[in-house]
Amino acid sequence: MKIAPSILAADFAALAEAVARVEAGGADLLHVDVMDGRFVPNLTVGPVVVEALRKRTRLPLDVHLMIVEPDRYLADFVAAGADLLTVHLEAAPHLQRTLARIRELGARAGVALNPATPPDGLRYVLDDVDLVLVMSVNPGFGGQRFLPAVLPKVREVRALLGGRPVEVSVDGGVTVEHAGPLAAHGASVLVAGTAVFGAPDPAAAIRALRRAAEDALAAGRAPGAPDPAPRP
Repeated sequence: MKIAPSILAADFAALAEAVARVEAGGADLLHVDVMDGRFVPNLTVGPVVVEALRKRTRLPLDVHLMIVEPDRYLADFVAAGADLLTVHLEAAPHLQRTLARIRELGARAGVALNPATPPDGLRYVLDDVDLVLVMSVNPGFGGQRFLPAVLPKVREVRALLGGRPVEVSVDGGVTVEHAGPLAAHGASVLVAGTAVFGAPDPAAAIRALRRAAEDALAAGRAPGAPDPAPRP
């Protein structure tokens, strides 16, 4: 199980120090939410911040584009240091072309699904995607409560992917109590903002999330979950 702390919940006045703490604490990725005030009702960061982060961490930068017209900015974010670019299925009318372009630029390509968006649109890009991000809140703001209705959706996405080595990531309100069920349903990456950066000890929070997920997998199932989904 990979843990991707989301900087949306970090102290931006001390961002370098916050990133250093989670890197030392065992984070696998750093999740960067980019919002434009149009696709979602909030504004956050752009390529300049991604470039600054690239200089301060060796962690892969998982950049989540919650923006309209993402194709206009793909090259800018890859040049800034993004290792993985995720676009929303709802914002990319020519999704296969967008994913192919991300890969051409040298980054891994991801597709995000809002809570009410069915996974069916992924069927025609299964060989073009490296990660599927299942949103477990409506995107735009940190600190929201996890929507349990996305659990069967995670399983559906994993089944749709078949045996492809594609990551299934879940983002939004993820806490230790959700880690086990998400792992059992097929998630392989947990994005956590408040649960990590809002904790007194971010490193301990990362360990707790990973332990809860891996304990559930070792046990064969999580409380209330069906039989474990195939792993990538």
